[in-house]
Amino acid sequence: MDIQASPDVLQQAALDRQLAELAGLIERFTGVDGVHETAVPGLLLTRMSTARKPHHGFQQPALAVIAQCSKKLMVGNETYIYDPLNYLVTSVNLPGVAEIVGMSPDHPYLSLRLDLDVERIGALLREANLPASASQEATRGVFMSRMSPPLVDAVVRLVRLLDTPDDIPILAPLIEREIHYRLIMDGQGARLSQIALTGSHTQRIAKAIGLLRDNYNQPLRIETIARNVNMSPSSLHHHFKAVTAMSPLQYQKQLRLHEARRLMLSEVLDAATASHRVGYESASQFSREYRRLFGEPPLRDIMRLRDTDPTRDAAEAQEAAEAS
Repeated sequence: MDIQASPDVLQQAALDRQLAELAGLIERFTGVDGVHETAVPGLLLTRMSTARKPHHGFQQPALAVIAQCSKKLMVGNETYIYDPLNYLVTSVNLPGVAEIVGMSPDHPYLSLRLDLDVERIGALLREANLPASASQEATRGVFMSRMSPPLVDAVVRLVRLLDTPDDIPILAPLIEREIHYRLIMDGQGARLSQIALTGSHTQRIAKAIGLLRDNYNQPLRIETIARNVNMSPSSLHHHFKAVTAMSPLQYQKQLRLHEARRLMLSEVLDAATASHRVGYESASQFSREYRRLFGEPPLRDIMRLRDTDPTRDAAEAQEAAEAS
């Protein structure tokens, strides 16, 4: 007598096949370690096969899908560990520390990142009359959820388009729209839709983040930012921390320190010049806060990065900026 498999077993088997195909596609379209841009706008593929230290960077609004190995992302005091069975969505720009787990030369880390377009998500919500949370409470700007066969199927079809580049301009936007739909309809989709809802606290905080990023080297004026996003200073503090896991001042500090590190590496500036460029008045305060974030004082950290193999260093620097 035949024993019929349960729906859960069949679904898991289908998911395993899809993820195996996705891993093969990423391996084929990358070939070497690094973060690889593709012909699909906003789609990046990542391959890493050697151990590397945890790296700091800003996570952009994006969907992150892992086909092989796993990754640990620390945002504020919270840790997110995701793998092929769990995807991660970042809805606002967030500073974090990422670490890849379990890769080796024979078993590389394989993943993709797809940028999320808030305007297109908002348009989808309106045009399709999709459900959106009525809650006005801001929610964390990063979340994990369980991977489903329909979502990974759409992701696989998007990556397959790299084999037929002439199809990308027409078919990629359609598949991306389907991916947005799958994310919205997921159990945590309301958290993503909040970022696209006019007047929601999450959208206002996203606007506040944009103002901080545009003016990170200027003195922080909470009252001005609160007025620009139509919130009271106390409400801004409360909801900003709900979305980012940090205060506006802590967020600005991370912006300044990351930019100073970039300036010292790419423009070969000394620490005093870089700290002044990003808004610090005290070089000693800059050095203390830099060491607290990156683990080493500026000079030693930059010398270590410059002494690292250039190819690997470039891959780490780009991987640090991606949420893939």
